[in-house]
Amino acid sequence: MSQPIQKYEEITFQQFVLFIKTHSKQIEENINTYLNLEASISETDRKIIEALLQSFLQLLTNPNTEVSKENYADHLDIWLQSQLSILNRKSFNLFQLLFEKSLITLLIQIKYNRISAVLMFLLSIFTYLVQSYNKWADESFSVITNKKPHENRELKRLQLLDKLNKLLIRSSGVQDLPYILKKCEDYFHYKRCVFYAYIPWSNQFYGVIGAELPKVQSMKGQITEENIFFSSKKPIYLKSPQNYIKKEHIKLFNLSSIIFLPLTHKNQLFGWLTFDQLGEEFDCSKEELALLEQVGKRLGLFLSRKGDAAAKTPDLHLTEREANILDLLAEGYDNKKMGELLFLSEHTVRDYVSSLMTKLKAKNRTQVVACAFRLGLLH
Repeated sequence: MSQPIQKYEEITFQQFVLFIKTHSKQIEENINTYLNLEASISETDRKIIEALLQSFLQLLTNPNTEVSKENYADHLDIWLQSQLSILNRKSFNLFQLLFEKSLITLLIQIKYNRISAVLMFLLSIFTYLVQSYNKWADESFSVITNKKPHENRELKRLQLLDKLNKLLIRSSGVQDLPYILKKCEDYFHYKRCVFYAYIPWSNQFYGVIGAELPKVQSMKGQITEENIFFSSKKPIYLKSPQNYIKKEHIKLFNLSSIIFLPLTHKNQLFGWLTFDQLGEEFDCSKEELALLEQVGKRLGLFLSRKGDAAAKTPDLHLTEREANILDLLAEGYDNKKMGELLFLSEHTVRDYVSSLMTKLKAKNRTQVVACAFRLGLLH
């Protein structure tokens, strides 16, 4: 007669993370040792696995990551999404085995008295990651799926990117960005697309373009390490964003599931797009995230171009007061507040805004900021 499974002492995610943080240096040393000892691993695989191990250890030891029973799965999902471009079944298995070996070695080295509890919790984490990865991967670890042939998916992906390329080639400059974002909604079947610009000198973001513009332009803030979706260089999909977005912003935009897409070119970050379905929860596949990553790169290249607007305004000069107004516009202030800050009347501020619109050939305040950002007048 088989013996019943023994019930092990349980620990919480907070306790597990605290243990990892306390012994992170020793775990890292063990990881490096085992990586060097595994002669059968190719140099290419070694670099991938090393990146996975370091990233995973950083996730667990990040001092700004507050975890709870309710949201630790979200942290694991976001980490997994950020690694999808280098993950495959082989690298995933080796990463898991080497981390387990490094942790087991540590537990033996320090003669820890709760070995079973730590190992069982680690296994529960990897079980969750495997299940989550299977949802994103092109093929399951254990079963053959009934997906459409890879060639058909790839052809559709290339056709969508080709449509986007043609749209960007036809566009004259950043003033066409609102139209481009509307077409992105159509191409990729999302109901809302919003652009948030990045200000590198102050490490801030602010809303620029999107439906319900006053709400979009009210969004601004400082970027910190806690903003996981802003620090990632890859698209991030949040099925339930409650743990990462302020309640008032979720209510303001009626948010449910959402995707954050960085716009980059040659390591330069221009900002982020968000895609959502106007309050409806939705799923997102690995292929969709990979497609959107290419969209972000193409839009980043588009924003980096010396478009026609730049060529037509080589001698553009702003007065000191116009530059002050422009900075405040970028921060999202209205005419009344700008007047109070600069000791000017609202009428005078309105004249300066009109002057900026004329000089930058912009139709509205949003285009003033977008054009200035494109021309390097805002950094």
